[in-house]
Amino acid sequence: MFRVLELMCFFVVFTTSFIYAKSFDFDKTKVGTTPQDWISAITNLDQFPTWRVIKDSTAPSPNQVLSLINTDARGSEFNLCYTKKVNFLDGKISVMFKAKSGREDEGGGIMWRVKDSGNYYVARFNPLEDNLCFYYVKNSYRRLLNSANIALDKNSWHSMKIIQNKSHYKIFLDGKKLLEGDDSTFDKSGGVGVWTKADALTSFDNLKINH
Repeated sequence: MFRVLELMCFFVVFTTSFIYAKSFDFDKTKVGTTPQDWISAITNLDQFPTWRVIKDSTAPSPNQVLSLINTDARGSEFNLCYTKKVNFLDGKISVMFKAKSGREDEGGGIMWRVKDSGNYYVARFNPLEDNLCFYYVKNSYRRLLNSANIALDKNSWHSMKIIQNKSHYKIFLDGKKLLEGDDSTFDKSGGVGVWTKADALTSFDNLKINH
């Protein structure tokens, strides 16, 4: 009887872990399209950025990535591509990213607890400024919550990871924890996606969510 209960507990734990893990490598999405159930938008501009799955021989999981290839965004306008099919509150999100171009801005990062195109958390790395920043965007207004200076090779792929536990967050670049603190602006679960600012064209791969 004890053995049966032990096996049942193992099955429940294993099944729960499996159900709440999701990954997107974009390799099964048709090239030239946006992933199914993903939303493209621009905060503070009534336009749609062009996010597409493209081929990239340098991709961490060859050979397709999700990439912003065109946008009308400038200044404090933000390019979004996210899904609400993942309902994230607490857990871990990681992604690989590579900055391609941008005169006004470069780089990008992860957005989470997304309510809509004007309300979410975002962490982003900008190789033009050599910094990692954590913001909330509320009612389309962006506020800086935390930042750290760091220089990375903008021509290479890098990893970003966030760990969220209630109001407490930790943010990593290439495995190194750079930011940690608390904020309770968004305390409800929401969508998950990727983000760039203004004219920053960036590619993303291996988006993984555990919650």
